[in-house]
This record gives sequence, C-alpha cells and structure tokens, in this order.
Amino acid sequence: QVQLVESGGGLVQAGGSLRLSCAASGIIFGKNDMGWYRQGPGLQRELVATVTEGGSTAYANSVKGRFTISRDNAKNTVTLQMDSLKPEDTDVYYCNSKGPSFYIPSAHGEHWGQGTQVTVSS
Repeated sequence: QVQLVESGGGLVQAGGSLRLSCAASGIIFGKNDMGWYRQGPGLQRELVATVTEGGSTAYANSVKGRFTISRDNAKNTVTLQMDSLKPEDTDVYYCNSKGPSFYIPSAHGEHWGQGTQVTVSS
C-alpha cells in the first residue's frame, strides 16, 4: 500500500521554527512530485510548497522566504523547514504525492498523508 507518514508538528511560539517530515512508501519516490498543503479556511486544501522530481521548488506567496521544501530520494522523504512562524500559519498540514506507484507504475496517482497539526502562539 501507499503510505505518506508525517511527523514534526507541534506547538511553537511566533517567530520560532518547526520541521515537518513525510516518509513515503509504495510510490516510486524519485518519479513523484511532492508537496505540502494546509487545510486553509475553505473546503479545498491550500498549496504551501512543492518540489518536483527534478528538484524544482515553488511556494505560496504567504510563505516565501520563510519555508523551505526539500527531498531526500535516498530516504524517500520530503521535508518542510518552517522558520519565522506566524500565528496565521496555524493549521493542519498534509503531505502530498503526484506520480506513479509501484502498484500502478504507468499512472499519475495522487496520495495524501494523514495530516499533522501546527500551532503557532502569539
């Protein structure tokens, strides 16, 4: 089965840092684009940061300069380093993958982690 297992969420004061990690299994990690989303105020999850299979990164305007996404293909892990945190960053954060899995290698599948809570106090 495909699994995206997140860790690193918690409580931090404004201006502090957290590092979220997502360990993936079942997907062909090196051929997947990876991303972090947060719940946001609406029904649709909000894109925070992405890193492609080629290593290109992109960020939401609200987190540019503060968050850094990276991947370690040897460990099948994607990380979100969150610095200068603000109370408005408080949310549930989700790991996302887009690309093939070992079970359906030719398909562009999408999977989600379970979510991890980030709370920033003022």
